[in-house]
Amino acid sequence: MNKYICEFVGTFALVFFGCATVLFMRAEVGLLGVAMAFGLSVVAMAYAIGPISGAHLNPAVSLGFFVSGRMKPNDLIGYVVAQCLGAIVASAVLYVIVEGKGGGYDVAANGFAQNGWSAYSATSAFLFEAVATFLFLLVILRATAEGGAGPLAGLAIGLTLVMIHLAGIAVSGSSVNPARSLGPALFAGGTALSQLWLYIVAPCLGAAAAGLALRGGVIGSGEQAPQPA
Repeated sequence: MNKYICEFVGTFALVFFGCATVLFMRAEVGLLGVAMAFGLSVVAMAYAIGPISGAHLNPAVSLGFFVSGRMKPNDLIGYVVAQCLGAIVASAVLYVIVEGKGGGYDVAANGFAQNGWSAYSATSAFLFEAVATFLFLLVILRATAEGGAGPLAGLAIGLTLVMIHLAGIAVSGSSVNPARSLGPALFAGGTALSQLWLYIVAPCLGAAAAGLALRGGVIGSGEQAPQPA
């Protein structure tokens, strides 16, 4: 399967399972369940498509790989396009499902699993997204580097995403992923769209900083581990 198609499918799965849990099961599983849904989706996709595309599932992750010197410019563009399309299509499918709820579903009143801030300031949300993405990319880049976590890399990365969600859902919604924020925002509209800039800029800044740190040897080496044929 083509690596771009893999990124489309993988990001679709992440947004579909993660956001579906927020939309349909949040009251039953709570915030821990939501965090696990996103994290386990990453684990599943890491082992399903990781050998082909690396299972980035996130434009910020791909940017971090590019800045660290482990991705070519044309691949960065292809990955970002595939990831954003996967998130948008997953959100569209969820929108059709939620519209089938008995008695209807008011997106404006109930939300659409979008990211956003209200209890905390934009500064707080921005800082959390940037710092969390920086730490997330350090885990990803080191876990997948030569001498890294090897077969356990997918598990380490998925559990890190669980921690990020547990730490910051109340602050920013814990996106650390521009594609994950883009898809639901297009259907939620309103405030979600007006706040979308933060979920693009902050994660990308954090990811770029992590890529630079590893490329410059500030935190170990970012050399990529050998990939399966």
